[in-house]
Amino acid sequence: MASKFLDHKKIERNVTILGVLAFLAVIVGGIVEIAPLFWIDSTVEKVEGVRPYTPLELAGRNIYIREGCYNCHSQQIRPFRDEVERYGHYSLAAESMYDHPFQWGSKRTGPDLARVGGRYSDEWHVQHLKDPRSVVPESIMPPYAFMAERDLDAGDMAKHLTAMRRVGVPYTDEDIQKAQQDLQQQALADGDAADLARRYPKAQARDFDGDPNRLTEMDALVAYLQMLGTTVDLRSAEAQEQPR
Repeated sequence: MASKFLDHKKIERNVTILGVLAFLAVIVGGIVEIAPLFWIDSTVEKVEGVRPYTPLELAGRNIYIREGCYNCHSQQIRPFRDEVERYGHYSLAAESMYDHPFQWGSKRTGPDLARVGGRYSDEWHVQHLKDPRSVVPESIMPPYAFMAERDLDAGDMAKHLTAMRRVGVPYTDEDIQKAQQDLQQQALADGDAADLARRYPKAQARDFDGDPNRLTEMDALVAYLQMLGTTVDLRSAEAQEQPR
């Protein structure tokens, strides 16, 4: 016992030896944690309803990230009674499987947005973004009225979808080929939206910002907000979680 104690003290007093041993411990621990992930198909079990974002929703999500909305709004409902009663069903891991990066957030200056889709009308969202205190008097959110006046410049969405596919999002060749067309069609609601709905179930195609003659950043952001939490079949997910 005494010799082991002395050896341990010797290691603690020698910075080089201590550093090398600590490094080896981290390496071994990392291999034990990470290596098994290479031999399993997926770390997240997919649930019915989960789908990739439409090009318009993805453009809206990019604006959401650009404006730093995640700094004040989380998208992660914890499995606690007070959380569920206020915000809805707790968040499922599968709901974030196509998020790069995810928007779980770490604080809530405003409410959680994981299930905000369909909770308010498009008009409410537009007014809230233009003048937050006109609909929520106690809000401290800054106004984003400029989005209604700024034409959407989403860039080349085909390239964006291609990049997403490279990190695991299952966009098809058809999705990529029709990316720009889908972007326009979903927001301006011109033409047949059946093809969009076939490839993106529950996709909402309409004028989101109240101006059918323009495609704005407001269209994209509201489209993104209106789909949050609306695609997953929660009853199916709950059934999968039941012990067998």
